[in-house]
Amino acid sequence: MTKNPSTSSGIEIKAVYSREDVSAPDNSRPGEFPFTRGIHPSMYRGKLWTMRQYAGFGSAKDTNARYHFLLQQGITGLSVAFDLPTQMGRDPDHALARGEVGRVGVSIASVEDMETLLSGIPLEDVSISMTINATAATLLAFLLVVAERRGVAWSKLRGTTQNDILKEYIARGTYIYPPRPALRLVTDLFSFCSRNVPQWNTISVSGYHIREAGSTAVEEVAFTLANGIAYLEAAAARGLAVDEVAPRVAFFFNCHNNFLEEVAKFRAARRLWAQIVGERFKAKDPKSMMLRFHTQTAGSSLTAQQPHSNVVRTTLQALAAVFGGTQSLHTNGFDEALGLPTEESARIALRTQQIIADESGVAASADPLGGSYLVESWTDSIEQGARARIEKIDAMGGMLAAIEQRYPQGEIENSSYLAQRAVESGENKVVGVNVFREGDELQPEILAIDPAVERAQSERTVALRASRDASRASAALQSLAAGAAGGGDLTALTVECARASCTVGEISDALRSVFGEYHGS
Repeated sequence: MTKNPSTSSGIEIKAVYSREDVSAPDNSRPGEFPFTRGIHPSMYRGKLWTMRQYAGFGSAKDTNARYHFLLQQGITGLSVAFDLPTQMGRDPDHALARGEVGRVGVSIASVEDMETLLSGIPLEDVSISMTINATAATLLAFLLVVAERRGVAWSKLRGTTQNDILKEYIARGTYIYPPRPALRLVTDLFSFCSRNVPQWNTISVSGYHIREAGSTAVEEVAFTLANGIAYLEAAAARGLAVDEVAPRVAFFFNCHNNFLEEVAKFRAARRLWAQIVGERFKAKDPKSMMLRFHTQTAGSSLTAQQPHSNVVRTTLQALAAVFGGTQSLHTNGFDEALGLPTEESARIALRTQQIIADESGVAASADPLGGSYLVESWTDSIEQGARARIEKIDAMGGMLAAIEQRYPQGEIENSSYLAQRAVESGENKVVGVNVFREGDELQPEILAIDPAVERAQSERTVALRASRDASRASAALQSLAAGAAGGGDLTALTVECARASCTVGEISDALRSVFGEYHGS
C-alpha cells in the first residue's frame, strides 16, 4: 500500500480539504496584525515587488557592466554577489584566495573597487542589497565612503546588508570570528545605521541558505525566526529599543518546488514573527511586527540535466513567492547548476518576473489564496511546527547556545539526508534526473572567468597599498584593533579604515588579531 503523500516538512497531504481542516480562521485583512495576508493593505496594487537580480563575477568592472545591462532590462534593485575571498576577509593576493578570486561573485578588496563596481549607478535612486556577512560592516563602509566622495548624503541611501552571521555557523560556513564577537559586529552595525543611515536595512535574516543546506520548510521558518530573536535580544542588550531596530530588520527566504507549501510558509512566517515581536519584545510600532522579506528561487532545485527545464521550476517558485506576498524577488538563471548566469539566462530570469507582474493578473489582489482550506490548514501546521522548534531553542538557552550544541545543524543535516535518499530511491521525482532522462544533451554556453582577472585584481590591490598614505592606513587599523579590544564603535572605526584605503583583508586581520578565528565545533 502506497503511503500518503506529504510535503517536505512532513505535512500529510489530504485528498480534499474542507472548513473542518482550518482550526481558527484568520479574519484579519492585509496590512493588519498579525499580517498573515500581507504587510500592505493593497499589496501589489499599490507597488510591485522590487525585481532584483543577484549578480557578481570577476572584477568590479565586469560586474558593473552586468548591472548596467540589467538596469536597461528593467530591474528595480541591485543585488551584489561577492567572491569567497571577499566574504572570508582575504585580499586577492593572499595565498588562501588563490583560484577563488572573482569565481562565485565579484572581488571587492577596497573602496576603490567599490567605486568601480558602482560607477554610473545613481546611489540615491537605486536600492542596493549586499549578500555579505562576516565582512558586512567593511563592505557597507566602502559603500558609505563612495557615497561621501560623490556628495550623496547617507540619509538618502536605501538597501540592505545581509549581516546575518548566525546562519553562517548553521548552514553556510563563511564565518571568520567566533560567534559572540561576530554578534557584536552585527549589533554595532545596527547602532551605527540607526544614527547615520536611517533608511538602510541593517540585517537580512536569511532562511535561504538554511533551506539550500537541506532544511524543510518548517525548519527554514523556525531557525530563521530564532536567529531573528537572537538579533533583537542582542540589540536590546546593547540598549537599543525594539522599535528602533525591528523596523530595519528584513528577512530573506528560499522558494522551493512545492507551490502550495511555499505560499503557506510565507503566510505562517509573517504571522509568527508578528506575534513574537509583539508579545515577547513588547513592540508598539506596527512596522516592528511586519515581516518584510526578499525571496530567491531555489538554487538547489536546479538541475544540470536538461537545464532549460529550470525555467519552469523557477517560474513556479517565483509565482509562489508572489502569491506569498514577497517584497522583492530574485529569479535564478536556468544555467546556474552549471555556472554563473550568462546575459541570456539573466534576461530570461528577469522576464519571468515581468511576465508574472504584467501578464498573469495575480498581482491585482492581495493574498489571492487566502481562505483556501488547504492553504489555511498548511499555514497553521507550519506555524505550529516552527513554534515548537523555537520553544526547544529557547529551552536550550537561545540560538547561540543551540548553535554551540549543534541542534539546528544536526536537524538540517538529517533533513538533507532524507531528501537526498528520497531522490535516489525514486520516491521524489526530479525530471531529467531520475525520471524522463535523456542521453547526450546539448549544454548551453557557460560563463567562464578568465584567470587573468585574478592576476589583475591582485596587482591592483598591491598597487593600492603602495600608493596610499601608509601612516594614515596604519593608524586607522591600529584604532580598529584597539576598539575591538575595548568598547569602540567598530562600524565607525571601519569607516575610518575605508577612508584611509585599507583593504578587506587588512581590516579583517585587525579584528582577527583580537577576536581570533573560528574553526567550527
